[in-house]
Amino acid sequence: MGHVKGIGGLFFRSRDPATLKAWYQQRLGVGGGCSADDSAPPNEWVWNVTAGPLVFEPFKAESDYFPSDRQYMINLRVDDLDAVLAPFRAAGEEIITKKEWDDPAIGRFARVHDPEGNPIELWEPPAI
Repeated sequence: MGHVKGIGGLFFRSRDPATLKAWYQQRLGVGGGCSADDSAPPNEWVWNVTAGPLVFEPFKAESDYFPSDRQYMINLRVDDLDAVLAPFRAAGEEIITKKEWDDPAIGRFARVHDPEGNPIELWEPPAI
């Protein structure tokens, strides 16, 4: 029997796909042509990621953890939350943090939104 080895893509609707794609590439280094490290040559369709933990978890429909008008929230694993948030701060974009989200055993979290209002959770796992 074969085994699923990971998520192979994330597809979502957009009012302006080209602009949103460029925002993700520029603001977060995410999307086709981006690489989390230099382990593979750039590919216009593929974002080369670094292996690590991934949480796959359905939430209750009435959850208030992310906006009720959104069906999903992407969580991006980062190695330096403050550095990843720097471009958002420089642009004057909203960054949401809550002390109750952070836990030394789980890591640090922050929430931002893309230009179309989709929530993005940034997660810095604890140092090993």
